[in-house]
Amino acid sequence: MKVTIERSALAKALGHVQSVVERRNTIPILSNVLLQAEGGSLTLTATDLDIEISEAAPADVAAKGAATASALMLHDIVRKQPDGAQIRLSLIAEEGRLQITAGRYEGSLAVLPDEDFPTLSTDDMKVRFSMPAADLARLFGKARFAMSQEETRYYLNGVYLHPYTEGGVKLIRAAATDGHRLARLEAPLPAGADKMPGVIVPRKAVAELSRLIDDADETVDVAVSEAKIRFGFGAGRMTSKLIDGSFPDYERVIPKGNANILRVDAKDFAQAVDRVSTVAADRTRSIKLALEADRLRLTVNNPEAGSAMEELSVDYSGDPIEIGFNARYLLDVAGQVDGETMTLRLADPSSPTVVVDEEDERALYVLMPLRV
Repeated sequence: MKVTIERSALAKALGHVQSVVERRNTIPILSNVLLQAEGGSLTLTATDLDIEISEAAPADVAAKGAATASALMLHDIVRKQPDGAQIRLSLIAEEGRLQITAGRYEGSLAVLPDEDFPTLSTDDMKVRFSMPAADLARLFGKARFAMSQEETRYYLNGVYLHPYTEGGVKLIRAAATDGHRLARLEAPLPAGADKMPGVIVPRKAVAELSRLIDDADETVDVAVSEAKIRFGFGAGRMTSKLIDGSFPDYERVIPKGNANILRVDAKDFAQAVDRVSTVAADRTRSIKLALEADRLRLTVNNPEAGSAMEELSVDYSGDPIEIGFNARYLLDVAGQVDGETMTLRLADPSSPTVVVDEEDERALYVLMPLRV
């Protein structure tokens, strides 16, 4: 294998694929990136056996071939080269090394056999569709904060993606919950997605997708099977195993009749919660919201640290109510609101509260209250 490639093209592709590589690996080849030179491109692939990311970059291929080398070391070497540098990669098979030259720089990395590099098969992906990258970014980006971090509830460690029909309107939904808060996002159902099974995309794949989609084209190609999902971004693609489990019936926890409606400036609310919660206990981060006619009082009383209170003028004409929440959860939800106003639909101090974005009718969040 002999290939010459421009530094920025190689750095971009390496930056996309190497992030999936775990820092500590018991299987040495999983620390490597697979380099495949053929035609007019160099394709780079990395995997942790659960997620595989590959991307092709334009290159001048003098001799086709393949090799694997340390993903993190190669990325660091390429990243430190000057802009515009032409990087030459040559496999010296008899010496078991990949030679790297750029200008006056010359180095080499140890290689492992490319035929030993594992790949995720995608032969059984019968459901295929395309959807706007902006829709996909919104679905996963706004739901991911609610994913569970508890490994014992593994089926909550991701985002649940599935088709849904409501009032004759076909939608694709993303939902995530950790049992304390719920995020539910909707977008128009893409053509061909109606046969898609409900799938749980794992937490690491959601994080990688949110990063990769920033550089995606306007449209992302999606392929789904019962066990895997693949996202195609023009020259790149990510394949991930799915979580093998049943996502709970989240619709059951969304209250329908909450009659006390609070409308508040999202930015002012978030800043006030942040200020007042500074003295909250680390474990619960509990903060009390006291509501009466057009006034909201936020208070924290922590016997060990101190107390804080702040009042906001709001739009509220419901019954007087005092209700507690985890301040971090309130801030997480407020951070998803794009519009100026967020609406909280409350029932009583022990019932779930619904939060909606005034400018995004297809986004809904649910928060469980705390005793304060």
